[in-house]
Amino acid sequence: MRDVIRWKHAALLALALMAVGCSSNSKKELPPAELTDFKEEVSLQKVWSRGIGDGQGKTYNMLVPAVENDRIYAADVTGEVVAMNRMTGDVLWKKDLDQPVSGAVGVSYGMVTLGTLRGDVIALDADTGEQRWKARVNSEVLAPPANNGNVVVVQTQDDRLIGLDANTGDQRWLYDSTPAVLTLRGTGAPLVTNQLAIAGLSTGKVVALDVSNGVPVWEARVAVPQGRSELDRVVDIDGGLLLSGGTLYVTTYQGRMAGLDLESGRVLWQRDASSYAGVAQGFGNVYTSLASGTVEGVDERSTTALWSNDQLARRQLSAPEVFSSYIAVGDLEGYVHLLSQVDGRFVSRTRVDSDGVRARPLVVGDMLYIFGNSGKLEALTVKQ
Repeated sequence: MRDVIRWKHAALLALALMAVGCSSNSKKELPPAELTDFKEEVSLQKVWSRGIGDGQGKTYNMLVPAVENDRIYAADVTGEVVAMNRMTGDVLWKKDLDQPVSGAVGVSYGMVTLGTLRGDVIALDADTGEQRWKARVNSEVLAPPANNGNVVVVQTQDDRLIGLDANTGDQRWLYDSTPAVLTLRGTGAPLVTNQLAIAGLSTGKVVALDVSNGVPVWEARVAVPQGRSELDRVVDIDGGLLLSGGTLYVTTYQGRMAGLDLESGRVLWQRDASSYAGVAQGFGNVYTSLASGTVEGVDERSTTALWSNDQLARRQLSAPEVFSSYIAVGDLEGYVHLLSQVDGRFVSRTRVDSDGVRARPLVVGDMLYIFGNSGKLEALTVKQ
């Protein structure tokens, strides 16, 4: 039975994406929307570009680079980990882990952490790439581990949360949760603060644990499974969580987008939404890439949509990211689109990787980092 469930995990996202592209009264799958012309208002300029091994590989991986100080770290599906100067792209060190990476990259407190398909968590020294420790968690790790300097928190495919000692990798605690019967392949990355470890689960719940011992502090249900079939009832939180101030932002597939109070889990606001990508926040608004390919800007005070851009329908969008006064989002053909935060109109577009861009864009200051599916990592800035 376990093997069947694993197969369903791997296959469901493809089924879900097909369902998004089909109307309720037609069996024919609709193609991705064709890109429309627009008047370019700003231009994206390439600062540097570098290849990172095989990139995301042939399975549905979501390997996202990470930045600490003046360095950017990236990993490919085969286990090649690279540290670079984030301004120039110069390679500082490279490490081959000799095993498939599926949860990457976490970096903080001078340590790079990664998860593997074999159920291992590996910690590397951020300055040298040398391995500090390796821990077995016995299930696929599909998202970057999170580290608060004392505890490394890992979320596994089967909705377990594990706290590891940041210095040794020894297990401190385990939180066990029963996953949904069917889930999208992937998990959102957990978040950690000095007091809490927070994660979104395949059941549409968000749980906050005491980071020192794994004891639950609060639990909040964001989405309620509905429908007759198991596919209809999928409400995964796969796009990750976003923490801004004291508010935790979350979206679910076939469920809702919501803002939660960090300390209590109380729902501050919510609205219907379906997203497997996640959210971004800026200027008092929340932005999301819906499963349909629509990008929305929502006023978090009134929960009303300020604007909605449906011209990227069925283009399998990445999570959005706030970049200056724009929203950056990638698509299945490797285009990066810039939309205005004010009204959602297109202001710029450039193609980075013909194999597509599914990883969330990464923004640090005036630099936009895009990691394409084939392994092309590109740093962009707005041309002045």
